[in-house]
Amino acid sequence: MSRTYKATGINLKNMPLGESDRLVTILTREEGLIRATAPGARKPRSKLSGRSQLFVVNELLLYRGRSLAKITQAQTIKSYPGLSRDLGKLAAGQYIAELVLCQALSEQPQEELFDLTCEHLSRIERSPAVPQASSRVPVMPLLTQGIYHLLAFAGVAPQVHNCCLTGLTLTPDFKNPNWKVGFSFSAGGAVSLSRSLSSGDRPGQARSLTNANQSNGSQSNGNQGNAFRIDPSRSNRPKPRLNSGQLNSGQLNSRQLDARQLNSGQLNSGQLDSRQLNARLSAAELAILQQLSYAELPPLERLFSDPSARMPSSRALDRIWISLERLLRGYTEYQFERQIRSATPLDSYTQETIT
Repeated sequence: MSRTYKATGINLKNMPLGESDRLVTILTREEGLIRATAPGARKPRSKLSGRSQLFVVNELLLYRGRSLAKITQAQTIKSYPGLSRDLGKLAAGQYIAELVLCQALSEQPQEELFDLTCEHLSRIERSPAVPQASSRVPVMPLLTQGIYHLLAFAGVAPQVHNCCLTGLTLTPDFKNPNWKVGFSFSAGGAVSLSRSLSSGDRPGQARSLTNANQSNGSQSNGNQGNAFRIDPSRSNRPKPRLNSGQLNSGQLNSRQLDARQLNSGQLNSGQLDSRQLNARLSAAELAILQQLSYAELPPLERLFSDPSARMPSSRALDRIWISLERLLRGYTEYQFERQIRSATPLDSYTQETIT
């Protein structure tokens, strides 16, 4: 069997190796995730210097070593230069890359994950580079949907259209300004507060999502989002995957129930202790969250076209998107059992942009 093979891959991570080499983590269509050395890539005139940078797609000729592959030839077919020219886009791209690395498999084809990764990086790159009148953080909606799609691909997307415990359809009530729905990492997504809370629970124990994140804004960047972060000790379990039909159907599967922290009595009674709620979502927050499962985000004007659904201001929408990202971040960390380290520069970017 020849130890030389070809693959098409995108660089998701790199680091110095030795005096002049570079170690690159690459997601390939044909071989999945591989770690390869780029010999001499850190030399100024090396042909592999630019081709081993982040977010570059290459046609590769590799030599299969014992533990690491070796790049012998590389021809760039696509890159995303716009990501490195804007701090927000770069932070969002690194965020997407880290989520992909959390779930990518080695030694087997990863065509769908490769295409999904490139699609969301392209969307982020095409977003406005500077704050607009409609949004000061235009990258956040695209990043938030990218997070949701990658969770769906891994088979662990939160359920947001139906209550995780009762199965009832969740419809945002815009007419009631006090209407809320719960969100529980352990239950697997949204839960109806009117039916799912155990008797005697205090309704104020979990704060609203946006308000909780606003109060956390004065904390250091490394602590932002901690209100929605759970780090219980649990054993790993295999994650189901979505097939190509689900990815291309226009709406991704979001019905995932994670009952690792719930007992059979709670599941059968449709009740949840309020201490297991990680956030409470307003009607606007849930309505926007429910749009993330579609292939592309529909115009929010259509979502708030009903007279009873008042369109939030651009500043309020920015805060909603930031809050939803932090909620999904906490949920992602719960599912993958690891901290999303690339979120730290994103927090710095959003804090500087919004304030």
